[in-house]
Amino acid sequence: MLLKHRRIEHAPTLNTVLMVEDALKNMDESVITIAELKRKLPKQVNHNTLKIILEYLEASNKILVTMKGITWVYNPSPKLKKAIERGVEI
Repeated sequence: MLLKHRRIEHAPTLNTVLMVEDALKNMDESVITIAELKRKLPKQVNHNTLKIILEYLEASNKILVTMKGITWVYNPSPKLKKAIERGVEI
């Protein structure tokens, strides 16, 4: 998914983006579907708004969206960053 510049009727608020991000970051499962995510959110979110948020999180490399569902992948660990920088590309 590419985050495209388009006219958005209902742009997500920062609070809504943070709520979705927090739910994904702290989920018990490694993969979650959109339907499951909607059920786990503390407040109801419009489907199109949720899609915009997921596009943003994917474009910022915080999640991966696959056929099986959504996975949180962001890891800000300095140790991981150093290991990647020193690693050998195959």
